[in-house]
Amino acid sequence: MHFDEKKPIDIVLNDLFEHYRENVSDVDKITQSLLERGVAQSQSDIVNDHIAFRTLGVPHLGIKSFEKIFLSFGYKKMDYYYFEGKKLDAYWYAPPADNYPRIFVSELRVSELSQDSQDIIYKYTSSINSDPVDALDLRNGQEVADFLQRPLWDLPTSTEYEILLKESEYAAWVIYNRYYLNHYTISIHELKDGYNTLEEFNTFLESIGIKLNTSGGKIKTSEDNLLRQSSTVSALYDAKFADGKTLEIAGSYVEFAERSVLPQFKHLSKENIKRSHRRDGFETNNADKIFESTYTSQIKGS
Repeated sequence: MHFDEKKPIDIVLNDLFEHYRENVSDVDKITQSLLERGVAQSQSDIVNDHIAFRTLGVPHLGIKSFEKIFLSFGYKKMDYYYFEGKKLDAYWYAPPADNYPRIFVSELRVSELSQDSQDIIYKYTSSINSDPVDALDLRNGQEVADFLQRPLWDLPTSTEYEILLKESEYAAWVIYNRYYLNHYTISIHELKDGYNTLEEFNTFLESIGIKLNTSGGKIKTSEDNLLRQSSTVSALYDAKFADGKTLEIAGSYVEFAERSVLPQFKHLSKENIKRSHRRDGFETNNADKIFESTYTSQIKGS
């Protein structure tokens, strides 16, 4: 994923991806292997299906605040998703042009957590008394890019992190990682034959030592069978907390999506198939399992 233009959206997406790539070693490992095998000529040959962010449902933050950034870039708010067990709401956003990724933003229903967990989250977020996005010049790409890397609240203690982790691994991830890019997604169907189905691509990934999320199976399939997704498992990294302690915690991961051609466009030849001819949007059951790429059970499981 790389954009050469200097529109605000290009600056923001390039900056997000550079920070993410530096911190998620699987990204370069996968890219390098695809280059070595001639599947891609450069990083920009790899099509990015979507990127995802996690937020907290507290005053002045959450989806309502975060979405302002991408709506200002011409993104369009699309379908709503609800994840009952994980206490999450989410929306996806369609890009202003086909060369940009879809955006998926989720939000934790903080008010549905235990009082202890709510107290920890509000301890760190209650000092935010206005929407921080309102203070940004959204036409200034670098200002927005810097904002997405800037902490909005102090680091928690290791004890607080572990209390959250027990109740909501999502809450623990956000309290430490904030708006850090949760994952980016490779469009598998855009790759060359031999790599353009998830069965083939997952075999390739495991052959280079990449560990896959097995929640709901390695391939998660939508009810209409037209959207299939897989993902890596987040690597652990040493994180220092406010009390000086260091814990190994989950970072980010890589996702892979295979979008089939819609039945009404099956007659089109391969070279005439565009993004609009394929299954769009997301699927609650698939996404529910993808969230677990940062969960302890997946990271430490066999």
